[in-house]
Amino acid sequence: MLAQMTHSAPADLSHADTIVSHAAARRIAWADLAKGWSILLVVIMHSTLGVGAQVGETGWLHHLVAFAKPFRMPDFFLVAGLFAAAAVDRPWRRFLDKRVAHFVYFYVLWAAIIILVKVGVETRGDARVLLERFVASLHDPYSSLWFIYVLPFMFLTVRLTRALPAWLVLAVAALAHVAAQAAAEPTPYAMSSNLTGWFALDSYLLFIVFFLAGHYGRDGIFGVAAAAAARPLASGAVLAVWAALNGAAVVSGLANAPGFTLVAGLVGALAVVVASAVLARFSWMGWLAAIGRNSLVIYLSFALPMALARIFLIRSGVIGDVGWLSAATALFALVTPLVAARLVAGTPLAFLYARPAWARLEPKSGA
Repeated sequence: MLAQMTHSAPADLSHADTIVSHAAARRIAWADLAKGWSILLVVIMHSTLGVGAQVGETGWLHHLVAFAKPFRMPDFFLVAGLFAAAAVDRPWRRFLDKRVAHFVYFYVLWAAIIILVKVGVETRGDARVLLERFVASLHDPYSSLWFIYVLPFMFLTVRLTRALPAWLVLAVAALAHVAAQAAAEPTPYAMSSNLTGWFALDSYLLFIVFFLAGHYGRDGIFGVAAAAAARPLASGAVLAVWAALNGAAVVSGLANAPGFTLVAGLVGALAVVVASAVLARFSWMGWLAAIGRNSLVIYLSFALPMALARIFLIRSGVIGDVGWLSAATALFALVTPLVAARLVAGTPLAFLYARPAWARLEPKSGA
């Protein structure tokens, strides 16, 4: 979607139109970078925690994971909310196809694949256990796929509350976040809650406010990005102050305080926006933008290569340092889905990353 929105201006455009086109391109570039940071940090977190659990040690990457905890998922949801308006204004059939059926298809498909591989190996192909785990995954999101599971409900929330005042919807969502966070056990690396006991609902309550903030605050967020891009030195100074304060909150434990998590999440997500807007000026950051454009591909399928890399690297002993072991695992988990998606494109396996016609509610279109 983001890639489709980014295009170069024809040669016969007026100067004003060219400026608008270039501004739009920069907008999308920083949004891709912000998504890139999020998926990169998600992969690093899972890789680092997995390696640490297996070897019984922590490394230098654990500190980065802890530092990113207050803003990692808030940024993911905030950026997703930025582009919700165009989707929710579509006719119901198109909306349900693009923002519900789309995610349902990929969730069910990849939950089945991951369960078949991981649980299949653990149980030596026990069909009964495999079926039980898959059926359970339809109610309780499987592993890291929970983000894909809850996202359609967030789009539906925006659609169904369009007639309500934005301040009211945001206030209810903020209260839901505080309540969900208050029911959480403080953890050093990830935000979670046990308010209702249903992981999907608890995750929704914890993060819907950031999605709505991205949706309702999109004009202001784009304004912040534009201002940051125009003043890179001042933006760098602001980011340095934020990084120090965020680090202090993490070390002191304040980052886990109900209510403060809302502030830290919003401020941290805006910090990612500022950093992304500044870095979008540099062509050498294109690798991160590419990761952002392919964040769904990575999110769906990084778990399997991550597990394989972790097992091989730990057993081989080729890397002794836990931090570098985690980094190597994360790199393999990040790159493998991109390579796989490229290899299966245009083949009978394309359905792994491209939704086939039978799984659509309406014919494929670029709209």
